[in-house]
Amino acid sequence: MATDDTSRESGEASPLVKIRSLLPGLARAEQRVANIVLADPASISRRSITEVAEAAGTSETTVTRFCKAIGVGGYPDLRIALAADTARTSTRDRELGSDIAPDDDLRQIIEKVGYADAKAVEETAEQLDAAVLEPLVEDVAQARRIDVYGVGASAFVALDLQQKLHRIGLTCFAWSDTHNALTSAAVLREGDVAIGISHTGATAETVEALREARRRGATTAALTNFARSPITEVADHVLTTAVRETTYRSGAMASRIGQLTVIDCLFIGVAQRHLDQARAALEATYEAVGGHRLESRPDRRRQKEA
Repeated sequence: MATDDTSRESGEASPLVKIRSLLPGLARAEQRVANIVLADPASISRRSITEVAEAAGTSETTVTRFCKAIGVGGYPDLRIALAADTARTSTRDRELGSDIAPDDDLRQIIEKVGYADAKAVEETAEQLDAAVLEPLVEDVAQARRIDVYGVGASAFVALDLQQKLHRIGLTCFAWSDTHNALTSAAVLREGDVAIGISHTGATAETVEALREARRRGATTAALTNFARSPITEVADHVLTTAVRETTYRSGAMASRIGQLTVIDCLFIGVAQRHLDQARAALEATYEAVGGHRLESRPDRRRQKEA
């Protein structure tokens, strides 16, 4: 979805994306302010700091602290940022961005799911900082070995990264079992890379495996939706997605879309640094599985006619 906003052109994320990312790490009173803002961002530009503080059951000082915590100078700056963000969002976008209602028909469900998935990709790409991604790309490209940890829905994303890196000749393992992840992490060393994938950033098994890998000297990276979650404390590199969760679309669904966007960017960056090797490996692997592709019916008819 195209925009003409200058901040979007410079790669700056929406203030709402930043608030959702930082929400779990905020103090409780600040979280109440965040929830007020997220519930109706358009109204904030018309409300005073006193009104917002009262609605959140807190003080004006807390509202100011909240503004600083999310990286804006103060409440006036927050109002301006939210007003600009609201102006970019059409009425149709606001409708499709709402939660799926119990009485929505399948047409509405399809529209809302499609919008949410597209928005997850768009907002994740907007806030993905190339300056943060590039050092990890370099580390992975030079690694002796790469471990990827993820459980539940994140395990599928870990397997996707393993398959991609393995196809260009890099040694990569994806682990979803806790014992296997820990025993693999225990034999890593300096020069290896371990990547933990967790939407919440609080998955104990993934955090534990990443901590063990770091203890053994490996470079560690986290892919999460929340920049101040526990997994970031054991990561040398932190990459974030920007996924909105709703009643029916929990982290097990929309999070994969955002995570795969980041994984694709990481993989392509690594492949560029092994361009000749990557091309040769991709051609070899494509040829290796070629015999397992069924011919199309028109092809079979042409062969019979010949």
